[in-house]
Amino acid sequence: MKHFLIAILLLIPAGLSAQPAGDPAGALSAFYTVYDGQRAEGGGVPDATGRVRYTPVLSPRLNKQLAAASAAQARLNARVKNAVPPMLEGDIFSSLFEGATSWKIGACQVNAKTARCPVALTYTPAPSQRAPKPANWSDTVLLVETPQGWKVDDVIYDAGFAFGNTGRLSSMLQMVIAANP
Repeated sequence: MKHFLIAILLLIPAGLSAQPAGDPAGALSAFYTVYDGQRAEGGGVPDATGRVRYTPVLSPRLNKQLAAASAAQARLNARVKNAVPPMLEGDIFSSLFEGATSWKIGACQVNAKTARCPVALTYTPAPSQRAPKPANWSDTVLLVETPQGWKVDDVIYDAGFAFGNTGRLSSMLQMVIAANP
């Protein structure tokens, strides 16, 4: 009987398991894998292709906000006849405009179905760039547990750079959405 139950459990697809797969740090690592591949695409709100790539690692709420911010930018572009720069420029997933080239995920604090994960980030300029030195900072990534596992739900910009992102990613997206109803 025990072998029969084990055989049945092995046949159940992973997506149908009762418990979400992975842990917050593993989900955050998956997010940074997508982020690393998208970083070269430029900043601001990801385009439709970028949002498709991010969809599996972001919460439904954050995916919806990104789509709404993109639509708000499109409405602004349609209203203004001259070229309009994006309302959000640079990397939106970190405090630094240029984004991060490397990261180290700290110990996540889990509370029921939410998690707060500190992330130590570094931006190292390419050798061809004339930047003085790498930039190091920390941000906090908030995750939520969904039926599909842990997903990134927000970013708290902790760096305090004079010209960097401040507050939360969700607040910046909401500002874009509210400015262009």
